[in-house]
Parts: sequence; structure tokens; C-alpha cells
Amino acid sequence: MTPDPLPRIDLTQAVRVVRDQLMAAASHGAGQDLRFDVGEIQMEFAVELRHDTRVKGGVRAWVVSADVDAGRGAAHTHKVAFTLKPKNARTGGDWEIGNDGPDADTSAFGGS
Repeated sequence: MTPDPLPRIDLTQAVRVVRDQLMAAASHGAGQDLRFDVGEIQMEFAVELRHDTRVKGGVRAWVVSADVDAGRGAAHTHKVAFTLKPKNARTGGDWEIGNDGPDADTSAFGGS
């Protein structure tokens, strides 16, 4: 078996990247006259489940790209889809990009 040429990205990392980029968008939009409500975020990934003795439970989901998926065959990959609704960790309210009011602090949103 040839080694996988692409670096592995687990499902946790993929969701973290989306969260971090939403937080970056919020800080770049602070002070602007136009704000956006962040609604539901629908995410869908093709994942490959692999046994990993370093992880509690022993199984980890790795995100694979469509071209890698086609090369390995559908029998080895699974589709994972879910919806996220961002909330302000401090207030429990909806989250806005460009919010420069008292709730604009992004420090409470899921630290790494």
C-alpha cells in the first residue's frame, strides 16, 4: 500500500477551522455599519474511519477529498452531515459578524 500523499485532517480539525474563520470574520467586521446574523451552518464531509490506538474508543474520522474518495472506493468512506448554530458563549444569544456592541468580544468562543 502506498502512503497517503495528503496530510490527514480529522473531523475535529475541520470544524475548528470553520469556527476560527468565523471568529476572524467577526473581528474583521467589527465597527462596520453592515452586520450579518450567522445562521445555521450545514457541513458535510466524506470521512474514512480508521482504527487509532492513541484515541479513546480507538476510532478516528479522517476527512477525505472527493478525488481521494473516488480512488479508494465508496466502501471505505462514509458521509457525515450535520448542522451547527453558533451561539455567543457568554450570553447564549445568536452571533453576528460585524457586531461592535458590548457582545462583540470573541474571546469566549471555544478556545483552542
